[in-house]
Order: sequence, then C-alpha cells, then structure tokens
Amino acid sequence: MLYIPREEGQGLVEYALILAMVALVVIVMVTIFGPAVGNLFSNIVRHM
Repeated sequence: MLYIPREEGQGLVEYALILAMVALVVIVMVTIFGPAVGNLFSNIVRHM
C-alpha cells in the first residue's frame, strides 16, 4: 500500500487560525473604540 498524505486537516487548521486572528482583531477594536462609539450613539439619542 502506498501512503497518500491527507491535506484536509491542514486547510481546516489554516481557516481556524485566520478566524482566530480576525476574532482577535475585532475584540481589540471593540475594546479600543467601544466606549467612543457608545458615547456617540448616546449623544445622538439625547439630541433627538
């Protein structure tokens, strides 16, 4: 029997790493800009 390497797992790991990096960027952006965006929406609602 010949050994045929399977690469499906490698693709899944790459997608998981990309998804984790995107999630990390989103969490950092929300942490940094979240209060400013909340204040902006509060000011908009207050002036209506």
